[in-house]
Amino acid sequence: MRLSRIIMALTVGLAVAAAPTAAGAAQPQPPVYPPTTVRLDLLNPTIFEGQTFTLRGRGFGPNELVSIHVSRTNLPIAAPAEGTARRSDGSTVAMSTVAYIPNAAPQPAPTDFTVRADANGNFTTTYRPTRTGRYTFTATGQTTGRTASTTGTVLPKRPPHPPRPPHHGGHLPVTGGSIGTPLKLGGGLAGAGAVLLLASLAWRRRRLG
Repeated sequence: MRLSRIIMALTVGLAVAAAPTAAGAAQPQPPVYPPTTVRLDLLNPTIFEGQTFTLRGRGFGPNELVSIHVSRTNLPIAAPAEGTARRSDGSTVAMSTVAYIPNAAPQPAPTDFTVRADANGNFTTTYRPTRTGRYTFTATGQTTGRTASTTGTVLPKRPPHPPRPPHHGGHLPVTGGSIGTPLKLGGGLAGAGAVLLLASLAWRRRRLG
C-alpha cells in the first residue's frame, strides 16, 4: 500500500515537472532563416543630373518587403572644367562651367521607400535623384532583418561645348586674295590711256599744221 502511494506520488511529480516543458514546446517559435549572402548593387554607380539609378538587391526573403533608406552628402569642390578661350593678344585663359539654376528648384527625391522581393528574394528598382551629391542606399528586409548598402554619385550635367571666342577688331575677315594686283592693273590701264590721249592730240596738231 505504501509502495503504491510512493509510485503515484512520483508519477504526479513527473507530470507536473513535464507540464511547463510541454507548454513551452507548444508555443509558436519564430522562423529560423538560414544564413545567406545579401547584396545591394547599383548597375550605374555614377550618373549625371536628370538620370536615374538602377538598384538590384539579392539574398532577401521570398516575397519579402524591403525598406530602402537614402542618405546624401555634398560632393567635394571640383576643379574648373577643361576649356580655353583666346584673347585678342593671342594668349589663352581657362574657362569654368557656370551651372544654370532654374527659378523653381525641383522637389527632393524621397529618402525612404519600399520594394517587394520576388520568390527568390531578389528585386530591381530605380531611383531618380534631383540633386548632385554622393548617395548611400541601405536596404533592410522587414521580415528577415537582412541588410545591405551601396553608394553612388550624381555629377552636374555635362557642360555644352565652350563658345567660340568673338571676332576681335570689328573687321570682316578677308576671304579673297590680295587687292594689290587689281590696283596695279588699273593703274597700268590708266597710264596707257593717258599716253594714247597725248599721242592722239599730237597727231591732230601735226595734221592741222
